[in-house]
Amino acid sequence: MPATSATTTGPKTSRPVRKQAAPRARNGPRGGRKREFTTRRGLLIAAFMAPAAIFVAVFTYYPMIAGSQMAFRHWDLNDLTDTSWVGLDNFHRVFSDPNWGTVLGNTGTWVIGSIVPQLVIGFALALWLRRRFRFRGVYQALIFFPWAISGFLIGILFRWMFNSEFGVVNDLLQKAGLIDEPVAWLADPHKAMIAVLIANTWYGVTFFAIMILAALQSVPDELYEAAALDGAGKARTLFQITIPYIRVTLVLTVLLRVIWIFNFPDLIFGMTGGGPNNETHIVTTWMIKITQQGDYGKASALGLLVIAGLLLFTVFFLLATREKREVRS
Repeated sequence: MPATSATTTGPKTSRPVRKQAAPRARNGPRGGRKREFTTRRGLLIAAFMAPAAIFVAVFTYYPMIAGSQMAFRHWDLNDLTDTSWVGLDNFHRVFSDPNWGTVLGNTGTWVIGSIVPQLVIGFALALWLRRRFRFRGVYQALIFFPWAISGFLIGILFRWMFNSEFGVVNDLLQKAGLIDEPVAWLADPHKAMIAVLIANTWYGVTFFAIMILAALQSVPDELYEAAALDGAGKARTLFQITIPYIRVTLVLTVLLRVIWIFNFPDLIFGMTGGGPNNETHIVTTWMIKITQQGDYGKASALGLLVIAGLLLFTVFFLLATREKREVRS
């Protein structure tokens, strides 16, 4: 007979299988429940925001409101005994000033003559810097460096460069044989605006190069490879792939630069101070000059006109570019 085992296996007992609970829905950022907004939490948020809000209100909104009401009063530092309400009289004095037409024309020349070359040269630099070559980082640092310098300091620098007696610009032009005698760039009413436009173009190209280069780096290389396979040339690739892909960045960059150039009196004050004979005065430099004369009412009225003009330009510019995008899409 076969030997039987001394140990017998007992009957298997079935243990109850625990059902795994369904995972909780992750509402919060770390998987926890979304915290309810309570009054205590709201007060805590308000306490953290209060210092910044008070700072902005005191140093931004209060001066803005106070300056706006000056535009409707007779506010002259030479006679503070009479600050009566004059309504729209300050605006009438701005429009009837004999320098208003010259200043308005100079402002248009200043904005258009600066934005166009800055955009074209900045776009070309961004396309060049997108390529891979040796010491590309060094070239980027050299190109981006001017943006870190003060506009007023750049104005002083270019004032020395365009000096008629010992300026480097006249020296280089004479050595190249382009001129026979030194040119009084900043004393000639017809050449002073050209000089400040050259200086502002050199200063603003950097911003366009930075913004457009950042946008170009987001364009997929597959699009360029597909265009090359289709036989598209450089011009067709630029206008049908590159520019449409970065159109939003271009629109916002142009909008920002127009606003900044319009409100950029630093460089002009450093180079010409608005002269000669008000031929380089733009709206903002003229406003500062009126303020220095003590006529705060007229200067405040001019400031409100600047704000209104920029708001209208921003609205129409965004609407126009939006309609073009919708038509093309």
